[in-house]
Amino acid sequence: MQHPVHSSATPTASPSPKPLRPSRTRTGLAAACALFMAAGVTAVATGSAGAAAPGCTVDYKVQGQWNGGFGANVTVTNTGDPVSSWTLEWVYAGSQKVTQGWNAALTQTGAAVTAKNVSYNGSLGTGGSASFGFNASVSGENAVPTAFKLNGVTCNGGTGPGPGPGPTDPPGDRVDNPYAGAKVYVNPEWSAKAAAEPGGTAVSQQPTAVWLDRIAAIQGSSTSMGLRAHLDEALKQKGSGELAVQLVIYNLPGRDCAALASNGELGPTEIGRYKSEYIDPIAAILADPKYAGLRIVTTVEIDSLPNLVTNVTPRPTATPACDVMKANGNYQKGVGYALNKLGDAPNVYNYVDAGHHGWLGWDDNFSASAEMFKEAATTEGATLADVHGFIVNTANYSALKEDHFTIDDSVNGTSVRQSKWVDWNRYTDELSYAQAMRAKLVSLGFDSGLGMLIDTSRNGWGGTARPAGPGPRTSVDAFVNGGRYDRRIHLGNWCNQSGAGLGERPRTAPAAGIDAYVWVKPPGESDGASKAIPNPEGKGFDRMCDPTYTGNPRNGNSMSGALPDAPISGHWFSAQFQELLKNAHPAL
Repeated sequence: MQHPVHSSATPTASPSPKPLRPSRTRTGLAAACALFMAAGVTAVATGSAGAAAPGCTVDYKVQGQWNGGFGANVTVTNTGDPVSSWTLEWVYAGSQKVTQGWNAALTQTGAAVTAKNVSYNGSLGTGGSASFGFNASVSGENAVPTAFKLNGVTCNGGTGPGPGPGPTDPPGDRVDNPYAGAKVYVNPEWSAKAAAEPGGTAVSQQPTAVWLDRIAAIQGSSTSMGLRAHLDEALKQKGSGELAVQLVIYNLPGRDCAALASNGELGPTEIGRYKSEYIDPIAAILADPKYAGLRIVTTVEIDSLPNLVTNVTPRPTATPACDVMKANGNYQKGVGYALNKLGDAPNVYNYVDAGHHGWLGWDDNFSASAEMFKEAATTEGATLADVHGFIVNTANYSALKEDHFTIDDSVNGTSVRQSKWVDWNRYTDELSYAQAMRAKLVSLGFDSGLGMLIDTSRNGWGGTARPAGPGPRTSVDAFVNGGRYDRRIHLGNWCNQSGAGLGERPRTAPAAGIDAYVWVKPPGESDGASKAIPNPEGKGFDRMCDPTYTGNPRNGNSMSGALPDAPISGHWFSAQFQELLKNAHPAL
């Protein structure tokens, strides 16, 4: 997957002939929490008549438990009149003591806990909800509380038969954030490979995406699970709770025109096959009523659309293949068709790939790319309402948050933007880029509740090379290079990067505008082969995956930074997996 640097282009936009579906409604702030549910309970209250009468449902879930402690997530939904602030109270039956919380102000006196809204989530309209999370200590039994009060009124509805999963959404009920209150599918094929590695059981139960990167992947084979097999397994993992399944839709004609390692099976003009042999069968399976209770999250066509901005004539990074794809429009047609067909299922949540800050963060790429995304989302019958959100950093290594320098810093009067590493980019990390891209897309007409995902599978950059503080202020380059977490040789390097580590574990609503941190790229799966390897998957040899390669204009003619002895993209790369474990941040 080539992730090129900046240059210039002018996009166009096309109107949508299709009536808009109802837009998504983001009624509350989902909690920052782990994605696995151990136990939960739901209580229901009916408020008395009168002004601002509170009524509520409360969903309390234990998200993980360890020796002497546990984590929990609580979602309160206001079913009464609108309120401008809220206070939720409950009493523990055991030794539980809240030690840390987020998205609410929590206090505890004896066994009694009080959670009050914070500045950004106090207003709850009728049907509005807010979520918060906390960690707590416990010894002995960790009984789930069954009685709650919202603004002094008891939540006294049926709570079910003690601890257990909360209620499920009725089939087809679209939620604000598909990750909120849900477990996320653990791909058993990836899990088995990870668990077989030394130390791999530390992460082998983390949720990762299923990549549908060729037509044959839909059906599967005697040695690999197809789409239905994954969805059937997801139903088993779901139980009576909620579960999200992550799919990567990745097979455009002339796919990823600026690279070779991630080229696909379809030629530049094979848009008909893409529709009839790839998208239509996937859409038919996802529409099966059997799977209506699953929340299906799609990452739609990574890498290709931004190439129509950064790698076409007259850019110095132009490639003939990208010029062909810009001329025939099959990237826009393919993405629009996928969004339209997949978005017809009410339980499908489409997230479109939006590159990463080291690709699109420059002034001449940022707005042009956002316009390109809008063009694709209003093509082939798609509408902006078919897009639930966007995803950034997919299968890339850009640091989530650089703590030791900001884009506004300067050294001896020289801006950080002038450093060789930043190179006039507007963003220093993925979180700031994702939030800015979200704002830009909303300004172009996308839903104001648009949610973003960030792939954190390989951007931890921990280990002994992780800086503990800023670099010296002797020069702007020394300041940035000494303090940056991202230890790549160049921001444009993307293939099997040496020194990378696992990043933040998947969790829900970790920051404003972010639906989740996710592991879309399964750690341990190669980005591309270090040398030419014949294969039936249409994947070529890209010199950016060769550790001896001295670079090209897209990476400032720098060394590739790639690990040696890598297999073709998508195949298991044990040496990389071990390095990711070793350099994980947060550490395992």
